[in-house]
Amino acid sequence: MRILLIHADYVNYEVETRGKFAEEITPDRKEGSLEDPLIAFVSIEENDENSGTESGDLVEKAFREIRKVASKIKVRNVALFPFAHLSESLSSPDFAVSVLKDLEDRFKKSKFNSFRAPFGWYKEFEFRSKGHPLSILSRTVRLN
Repeated sequence: MRILLIHADYVNYEVETRGKFAEEITPDRKEGSLEDPLIAFVSIEENDENSGTESGDLVEKAFREIRKVASKIKVRNVALFPFAHLSESLSSPDFAVSVLKDLEDRFKKSKFNSFRAPFGWYKEFEFRSKGHPLSILSRTVRLN
């Protein structure tokens, strides 16, 4: 799993067009916004799916990495964006959606204010990044 983390003043998204592998969404998920978020652009990779371990282990490790950065920059708002552009070797869409949903649930159970942008939709999104030393980071999460 590859993650690009950006601390922003705000983030907004609105779905535009359904892609080939788009998940079904309810009307309330067609847009979202957060103030002072840590945005996590997440790409689930083929080796994540084929690692032979439970996806829960991957979710927990990713959660800890994102939470660690959120703690350092003192934010409780996390925006999760599926972002296939971080990898050339992607997992299946079904596996990616499952991992992203579990990661979203993990943040909500930990009392973070969060949203997960829908998988497989072309989205218009806007954010304004901050400019401090921890405002843009990347992480690679591996199970083996």
